[in-house]
Formats: sequence, C-alpha cells, structure tokens
Amino acid sequence: MGSTDTTKFYKGQKIIFEKELWEIVDFQHRVMQARKPIVKTRLKNIITGLTQEKSFRSGDMFELPDLITKNAQYLYSDSENYTFMDLESYEQIQVTNSVVGEKSRFLKEELGVQLLSYEEEIIGIELPTSVELKISTTEPGLKGDSVTGGNKPATLETGADIAVPLFINIDDIIKVDTRDGKYLERIKKA
Repeated sequence: MGSTDTTKFYKGQKIIFEKELWEIVDFQHRVMQARKPIVKTRLKNIITGLTQEKSFRSGDMFELPDLITKNAQYLYSDSENYTFMDLESYEQIQVTNSVVGEKSRFLKEELGVQLLSYEEEIIGIELPTSVELKISTTEPGLKGDSVTGGNKPATLETGADIAVPLFINIDDIIKVDTRDGKYLERIKKA
C-alpha cells in the first residue's frame, strides 16, 4: 500500500480518505496569507458516486488504494452494461454504465483498456491516453484552411462531440486525447 501527499495530486488519482475510496476530480493549490498553503479538492466517492469539496493542508499524506489492473478489450454495450473480455482468462466481464461514465465517449469496439478493481469490485476503466476515431458528422472542410487556427464542432463514431480544425472532413480518422477530449492530429484523410 503506497502513499502520496497533496503536492503529487493529479486528476483521476484514487486515494483513501476517511477509510473510503475517492477519485480526485479537480484540485487547486491556494497560498494563504500568513498561513500554510492549502489544496482545495473536489473528490468523488468511487463506490457511491457522491462528490464533495474538501480542503487539505499542503503536504497532507494519503494512502493509495491497492488497485488491481486487468488488461481487457472492449466488446460491446447495451442499455445497462459494457462488456469487456479479460485478455488473460478470455472471460467476459460486465461493467455498468455508471462505472464507465464519461469514458464511454471514446470507447470503440476492440479497444484495449485496463479495468481497475478494488477489493474484488471493478471501480473504473483506464483508456489509452489517445485513441484513433472516425469523424461521423461535421461541416464540410474549407479548402486551403489548414493553417488558420479556427475550430468547428464534429461528432465522432462513438457519439462524442469535440472541436476539430476547419480542414477536417467526414470519414477522416483523427487522434484524440482521452483525458481532455482534445483533437491531436489527423491520421488518415477520407
């Protein structure tokens, strides 16, 4: 069981706080006059899904949970579950929509992911830091507009809405950062 302190916080990090498992949704370091700096944190309870705001003193220590990661491949989803295949045992594992959450925006069939479990229960999935997805709808690209910095909305094959450069067209395959949903580059032109 490892430990960490507030100076090493990052978004998505899992910590044990008051004997429960929490994910750091957001945090800000604040310097207070004539007092120790504090870290304002928004935490999400992994099991209940509830969020709360908490302030900690800079340097406060936290236990890191013993998380077990399994390599898996995304197969398909229905209205309630996402089905993955454990790449070691080849068994199919069902994960509820609430556990997958926002990450479903970038889940494409056959994508390799990591399933995170804590005390025998799957509590989340980790996506690769970037994925390659096809553009399903966007306004037509503008000829010669590959230099200017403008963006336009586009919908990916997974249903996620993101901003893309003006020169991107329907059926182009692009690389997207799964952490913030930002366009990275065009991989293949339609």
